[in-house]
Amino acid sequence: MCRWLAYSGSPLLLDTILYKPAHSLIDQSLHSRLGVETTNGDGFGVGWYTDHADTPAVLRDVGPAWNNRNLREIADHVESPLFFAHIRASTGTAVQQTNCHPFRHGRWLWMHNGAIADFHLIRRELCLLVDPALFFDIEGTTDSEVMFYLAVTFGLDQDPPGAVARMAGVVERVGREQGVEFPLQMTVAVSDGESVWAFRYSSQGKSRSLFYSSRVDSLRKLHPDMAFLQEVSDETRLVVSEPLGDLPGAWNEVPESSYGVVRPGADALFPFTPQAA
Repeated sequence: MCRWLAYSGSPLLLDTILYKPAHSLIDQSLHSRLGVETTNGDGFGVGWYTDHADTPAVLRDVGPAWNNRNLREIADHVESPLFFAHIRASTGTAVQQTNCHPFRHGRWLWMHNGAIADFHLIRRELCLLVDPALFFDIEGTTDSEVMFYLAVTFGLDQDPPGAVARMAGVVERVGREQGVEFPLQMTVAVSDGESVWAFRYSSQGKSRSLFYSSRVDSLRKLHPDMAFLQEVSDETRLVVSEPLGDLPGAWNEVPESSYGVVRPGADALFPFTPQAA
């Protein structure tokens, strides 16, 4: 499986989140505590938004994150108010650049931890459900990218939670038609550069770990001497596969079968249920 994080808030150097925390994503690439695998070395990716372009930038590579000099270089120089980062542990598909997350389509970024069970059995049928106008944008061979383009097909631009719910519904229907008992395992993050939606769901009801950070104003009261909390806005929020440290009160588990939305103003959690497409 994989580990990922999504950051939204005050513009920060990527280094602040990717490298500096005690249990940073780079540390997790070697020493994951909550993942299926301890080591996530089958590639990595970072996607970030700026005020200078309509689409996000993406850097992906097949090597491990812990010793990539290019990642270290950009992390010290790139500043962004919203970015994704992902470290990959392949579930069977090839270790190649086009299989690394995050995936991009227009202004959208998408990353996933989990798997479609027996993907090889249902891959063709799922791909045939992707809008033909989008099909040739699929570059890799992962279940994660097919999930993304199914969500785009089912209305990601208009209704992100509904599109992801319809994607999940189709994956479960097609999987069960082929005798797959628990077709879907996912934590997913998706963003249009303004908001971040994060989903935690599995057909078995035993989803991979996912956490969100507490409100900054609450954390300032608990930790008034922590400089980082004085430097970021109240809107700042992180969603992570596993906590980046052990700061008391900082992390909250995303409930099973739910999704959250991070955007200017009040963030919110909602129940998540797959829908028929």
